[in-house]
Amino acid sequence: MTARPGGRRRRVGVMGGTFDPIHHGHLVAASEVQAWFDLDEVLFVPTGDPWQKSDRDVSPAEDRYLMTVIATAANPRFNVSRVDIDRDGPTYTIDTLRDLRASHPDADLYFITGADALADIFTWRDAEELFSLAQFVGCTRPGYEMDAQTLAAIPADRVTMVEIPALAISSSDCRDRKRRGEPVWYLVPDGVVQYVAKHDLYPQQTPRRTADHPEPDLTHDLSGAP
Repeated sequence: MTARPGGRRRRVGVMGGTFDPIHHGHLVAASEVQAWFDLDEVLFVPTGDPWQKSDRDVSPAEDRYLMTVIATAANPRFNVSRVDIDRDGPTYTIDTLRDLRASHPDADLYFITGADALADIFTWRDAEELFSLAQFVGCTRPGYEMDAQTLAAIPADRVTMVEIPALAISSSDCRDRKRRGEPVWYLVPDGVVQYVAKHDLYPQQTPRRTADHPEPDLTHDLSGAP
């Protein structure tokens, strides 16, 4: 079904990400954008081979896919796509949108991303074509302001900024907490917490911080983009 009653075209949100792991910030952002634009569906698209994360280890694609399925299962508007995982080679947004445009020819696509990532959009592959394939939604933290020069260069009718309070959560912080032996309950969905523990995705590397031992061991490099 490609059109809603009254003739309006279907609106499909596309939320790409490494999801290593997926957390409540992702889910709240998707839910807020879904409601704001009255989207019929939000497709979560875990990256297959994230070229921009080549400086750190990334969990296997199947693990990230399954965590995303677990996290989104309770919301009937949310679905998970394998389009990037099943494509060979590095994952580029242009390929994601071309494939989804081909599979959803009669729907309007809304690509949901962080405002900080959107600020770098002109460094993405085939950037000029991106705006012809989808409407872009930049999710911002409260108080965030995009660089004026970048904002001026982006087609105003193809980008909307939406403030999401829950974006203070990051995947990198969740990974680091697990590696320090600290809890991630209520930062990520319960089922994802259990999946991470079962598959030992982010094994503890430093002593857990406690009242008796407040200073973490910083000998390990725990850096990494969300």
